[in-house]
Amino acid sequence: MNTTNATVSSSQQCGKLAQEAGFDLPLQPLHSQRGWYIGTFSDDNSVFGPVSRESVEYFSSAELATQALQDGTWTQRCGL
Repeated sequence: MNTTNATVSSSQQCGKLAQEAGFDLPLQPLHSQRGWYIGTFSDDNSVFGPVSRESVEYFSSAELATQALQDGTWTQRCGL
C-alpha cells in the first residue's frame, strides 16, 4: 500500500481516492468493523455507500477521527 507521510490539510474537502475513481465527495468520519476512519460516502441512488477509505489510520472513536480530520493530523492513502 502506498501512503504519503505528510499530514493532510483540513482544508482538503474532497477525497483524493474518491476523485481518482470519478467521485467528488467530502471527507468525513466513517465506521467499519475495524474502527473509525476518514473516507467518503455516496448517497446517490446509483452508488450508495462508502466509496473510499482515505486515511491510513483507524481511530477508536468518531471524536478522534473528527479531530484528526479537523486538525489535518491523519495520513492520506495513495492509489486505489
